[in-house]
Amino acid sequence: MITPTTIADAQATNGKASGQPSGGINGAYGTCAFRPGLEGIPAVQSSISYVDGKQGILEYRGIPIDDLAHRGTFLETAYLLIWGQLPTTEQLESFSHDIQYHRRLKFRIRDMMKCFPESGHPMDALQASAAALGLFYSRRALLDPEYIRAAVMRIIAKIPTMVAAFQMIRKGNDPIQPRDDLGYAANFLYMLNEQKPDPIEAKIFDACLTLHAEHTINASTFSALVTASTMTDPYAVIASAVGTLAGPLHGGANEEVVSMLDEIGSVDNVKAYVDDRVSCRQKIMGFGHRVYKVKDPRACILQKMAEQLFDKLGRDRRYDIALEVEKVVEDRLGHKGIYPNVDFYSGLVYKRLGIPDDLFTPVFAIARVAGWLAHWREQLEENRIFRPTQVYTGAHQLPYIPIEERG
Repeated sequence: MITPTTIADAQATNGKASGQPSGGINGAYGTCAFRPGLEGIPAVQSSISYVDGKQGILEYRGIPIDDLAHRGTFLETAYLLIWGQLPTTEQLESFSHDIQYHRRLKFRIRDMMKCFPESGHPMDALQASAAALGLFYSRRALLDPEYIRAAVMRIIAKIPTMVAAFQMIRKGNDPIQPRDDLGYAANFLYMLNEQKPDPIEAKIFDACLTLHAEHTINASTFSALVTASTMTDPYAVIASAVGTLAGPLHGGANEEVVSMLDEIGSVDNVKAYVDDRVSCRQKIMGFGHRVYKVKDPRACILQKMAEQLFDKLGRDRRYDIALEVEKVVEDRLGHKGIYPNVDFYSGLVYKRLGIPDDLFTPVFAIARVAGWLAHWREQLEENRIFRPTQVYTGAHQLPYIPIEERG
């Protein structure tokens, strides 16, 4: 296992092993700590979101997440994140109207998606489709406020349409066109099955998008920042972030939570399942977080929303299993700071809304686009291309061996 060390230490060790002089990195870098995954090392300064993992606090632009989820809408939240303040009535109406106008896809993008294999994962389809947008809007006028505003509108508007379109196409159907009379969340649910959702379903789904919209410098956001720092177009930035989110260590945990609950099967099996996982030191899906040492505040909100949804649409046995899992895990592992994270309840909510399991992560992307775009704009304000250093651990001055002498 690699442990934190310093560049000077690593190079000193390498120098002794290879016969070369030892020493740290000189000049602009100085001697700096090496941590796998850059854990705990600040990469940027940002005013977009704030997390206090010990107290369970999450704020967007200084506003508590609980207020935004219960009193605002996703589009209000997206505006707040990207433009830095809550919109006025006029600003929100203009923002919503422009996004509504841009919901539809170019027919060539739809035709391209029809060529994707039905067995392909929706995240791969989304990454390819998001990147393709750059072919149609490739001016890269990053100093033009109108270009930036138009790019924001197109991306927020079209990503949900792409996710829903691929879902219909892989079933052998034509994509369902957006409905201009439906709000952002309701329209996405409608495009999945051509049925207008119940108002409480739309409201809860809208709040879910708000909860997932931003969360400081996670892996996909960092990927977006690195790509943005090269001054490429925003469609490439979003495609890069989508590709990072697709990894199972980042965006796919809520799928695995639902699978885990199905595997457990009943409340009676929970203690044995948890104890077996704990004794084998195996991860329990939906628990633990790199930042939070208490229950994720988003999980607290989602749990209340799940209750509302199940009261309206009927209880899901998985929810009773989930409650017991949380109780047992807290008893066994709470002293280690392991509590439910946002993924633990989000999959249950999405499942009850009729969203297929492999669309859970694309739904995450629909929400997180707001945060990615906010960080893209912030990066442009004082851009410097990312160029981290490394700790070299290889040899030096090895002889070249002719091919006929290589064993």
